[in-house]
Amino acid sequence: MEQIMCGKFGHGILLIAKSSRHPKSLISARNLMSGKIGQLGRPLLATPQPRYLIFSNRGYAMIITRVLRGALKIRYLLLGGAVGGGLTLQKKYEQWKEGLPDMTWIDSLLPNEQQWQSFRGSLMTMKENISEKVEIDPRIRELGESKYQEYKAWFNQRLDDAIKAAESRPDAPNTSDPLKSMFEAITAVAKKVYSDAKGELSKNTVAFARPLVNENIEEERKKAQTSQQRLDTMQEEVMQIQLKYQRELERLERENKELRKQMLLRGNQKLNNRKIKKSLIDMYSDVLDELSDYDSTYSTADHLPRVVVVGDQSSGKTSVLEMIAQARIFPRGGGEMMTRAPVKVTLSEGPYHIAQFKDSSREFDLTKESELAELRKEVELRMKNSVKNGKTVSHDVIAMTVKGPGLQRMVLVDLPGIISTVTVDMAEDTRDSIRQMTQQYMSNPNAIILCIQDGAVDAERSNVTDLVSQMDPTGRRTIFVLTKVDLAEENLANPDRLRKILAGKLFPMKALGYFAVVTGRGRQDDTIQTIKDYEERFFRNSKLFKDGLAMSGQVTTRNLSLAVAECFWKMVRETVEQQADAFKATRFNLETEWKNNFPRLRELDRDELFEKARGEILDEIVNLSQVSPRHWEEVLMSRIWEKVSMHVFENIYLPAAQTGNAGTFNTTVDIKLRQWAEQQLPARSVECGWESLQHEFYHFMNQAKLSPDHDDIFDNLKNSVVTEAMLRHSWEDKASEMLRVIQLNTLEDRSVNDKRDWDQAVKFLETSVKEKLQSTEQILREMLGPGRKERWMYWQSQTEEQQKRSSVKNELDKILYADKKHAPTLTQDELTAVRKNLQRNGIEIDNEFIRETWHPVYRRFFLQQSLARAYDCRKGYYLYHTGHESEMECSDVVLFWRIQQMLKVTANALRQQVMNREARRLDKEIKDVLEDYSQDTEMKQKLLTGRRVTLAEELKRVRQIQEKLEEFIQALNKEK
Repeated sequence: MEQIMCGKFGHGILLIAKSSRHPKSLISARNLMSGKIGQLGRPLLATPQPRYLIFSNRGYAMIITRVLRGALKIRYLLLGGAVGGGLTLQKKYEQWKEGLPDMTWIDSLLPNEQQWQSFRGSLMTMKENISEKVEIDPRIRELGESKYQEYKAWFNQRLDDAIKAAESRPDAPNTSDPLKSMFEAITAVAKKVYSDAKGELSKNTVAFARPLVNENIEEERKKAQTSQQRLDTMQEEVMQIQLKYQRELERLERENKELRKQMLLRGNQKLNNRKIKKSLIDMYSDVLDELSDYDSTYSTADHLPRVVVVGDQSSGKTSVLEMIAQARIFPRGGGEMMTRAPVKVTLSEGPYHIAQFKDSSREFDLTKESELAELRKEVELRMKNSVKNGKTVSHDVIAMTVKGPGLQRMVLVDLPGIISTVTVDMAEDTRDSIRQMTQQYMSNPNAIILCIQDGAVDAERSNVTDLVSQMDPTGRRTIFVLTKVDLAEENLANPDRLRKILAGKLFPMKALGYFAVVTGRGRQDDTIQTIKDYEERFFRNSKLFKDGLAMSGQVTTRNLSLAVAECFWKMVRETVEQQADAFKATRFNLETEWKNNFPRLRELDRDELFEKARGEILDEIVNLSQVSPRHWEEVLMSRIWEKVSMHVFENIYLPAAQTGNAGTFNTTVDIKLRQWAEQQLPARSVECGWESLQHEFYHFMNQAKLSPDHDDIFDNLKNSVVTEAMLRHSWEDKASEMLRVIQLNTLEDRSVNDKRDWDQAVKFLETSVKEKLQSTEQILREMLGPGRKERWMYWQSQTEEQQKRSSVKNELDKILYADKKHAPTLTQDELTAVRKNLQRNGIEIDNEFIRETWHPVYRRFFLQQSLARAYDCRKGYYLYHTGHESEMECSDVVLFWRIQQMLKVTANALRQQVMNREARRLDKEIKDVLEDYSQDTEMKQKLLTGRRVTLAEELKRVRQIQEKLEEFIQALNKEK
């Protein structure tokens, strides 16, 4: 049943309508007459509309009702402001209290007695300020002087209780928090004023239906105008009171922030030897970092909540993020694309306002402009480095943490702005890449989309709203932010357009909430505090407030950050356990696969496998020191002779021996040996030493492969490391010069003083000549084809060319056997004779064909003669020793003795270099290569391959993510 009450209040008549269904609803007289109910009080009291009201003497009531409307409006504004402010304070306190760390050692961190006394003094000062600035409106005295005094005394009593609570010991049981008592006092006084005022008005209600005194209507109209002016003045005064009250709240927040900073600092000083527990948001950020690196086919990497900041280019999304972080940390450029890669910013609370990159230990002090500039340069540099292969944007995430007193805890990802046109300095796929990246981040069903819209441009030019509406059509996880509202209000002729935007009726998208913010004045050197002051002044004088186009909770970046943080943590609590369960199932599947495929092997990821391979490679280096000196010299001599034997035979021995004169032979040998030792021999010797070192090292590695414990998964890595080390290694420069001196001195000695040395030289000559003879025989066999025996026994045949070669060879043999000291070349007459002899048999050949056959034939003939002389010189040492060397042709034995001695001396010198210096230098080169490879993830992925490696990698990553998720869930449950 509806009740209508009226009465005289002040200079006008008060009309109160009370609903039996909604006893707390109040309806003004004008609204009753016009059919609009609770228009002023609706945002605060949420009054339902009554069904019907009947009045008598309606004409007179209209005039007085208009007069009373203003007074009641002021009263409700005052009462509503008090209630709203108290509730805001209480909510802020609860948020602050929830943010306090859970520390059992809190007793040692609380402020001392002097600090409590200082805080008590602040409360006393606040009491005086509140008594002066938040004085209860004297017009309330119209309810009665006694009631006014009762309110005042009751309010002062609540403040005194708060001060007494501050004086009490903080560690006493059941002691009330002083700040909480103060907040409750302010809230309770507002509620009591409102409740008593409503009751008093109800008691004093009189019948409103009585006839009014007939007065001049014109006078009433003038009175109404005067009252309206008074109401406007009173409304302005109430707004000023609300602003004073807001400033008082901000002062209390600053004191609260400073107090928490002191507590955190004292905690760091006293717990420097204890393990500091990570904050909840840092733990969650670690989980996201692990997930961002996790790459598998299980599609669980992007299902945890984060705040994704999206918007058109230059819409102000980066500025919004800076306002939330309370620091200008990002580079900026007028209209130019600055955000070229995703930037993940983790906001958390701390005693100092600092920023730090995930992969760096440096902390940037955000209170110093110089370090802010360095931070912006570092961000810009990282963005440029992340862009590769001619691209404009990158998918590589730049992760950083921002800490500071009073920051809301959340994780935000700033993405490149959406563009409509690709300019000439951009890659062709830039627009599509940005849209694809934005859709990828928004496709996460648990991501909170912070949709940034530039209020200074036409709504029809927006690209981001359509994209957001496609990804989140229901608006379940979208928060809409309208930036540059100051420019929008200045440029828009129709303010109703802003109202439609903030009401969600203009753009074809839905959202959880709509906010209007001002994030700057277009000046790059403005500080965050300057921007906040400008934002506050703008909204204080804005039509958005005065004309009721926006609610107070829809404006300022402070309200936006509170709403985003609340939505973020709500989403986290709802989804994190589901993700943990998904990873449990993934871990079980991977462990089952490992047990079935690799039952007897330990799970080693790439890093662990690399370390194991590093140890095995370094063990092989140690084995080089176990090689005996004798073995080194044998290997070195063999390799040096293998490399220089061709030069010795072709350029020294054969030209000298074919002279047929012993004196000429020795002269030619001395000249050629000296030239060889000064120019080519030292470098060739060093090459042989290096090759021998490589050969021995590879030999040990190949021997290790024959071991039953060998694991072939390391083969590619070992070969790559050794090959790279060999390419980097270079023999010492002074080694060649040292060898040159030794070799020249050795080759100049022609005196064989020992029979054993002579025999060794003869054996060396025989062996060398036999090797050359075998290679020459092989050349002739290929040139002449199968011999008579092979043709008869194995049914082989000669080609036409081989038949011609055989015929030429028979003619050449006749010449050689006729003149056993024949010169190395054929004369023109001999060529003509051979050609004519073959023409008689029907074989047509030219002189070049004959010369090609002559060279191997003559070489074989000469080597056979050299081998025969070597046999004859076995017993010629006596003649040589007694000075009768001219009686026998053994000059070639002396030559090979000189070469053999040179090989021994060179091998010994190289062996000392290898064992004393080069092996250690190779060890260092291999260690350097291993160190480089250990830092190169791509190289390890290239060299360590196979399902065994990838499965172990996935198992390790899944276990890490699961452990971090479980740790985070435990901390989250404790905070609840």
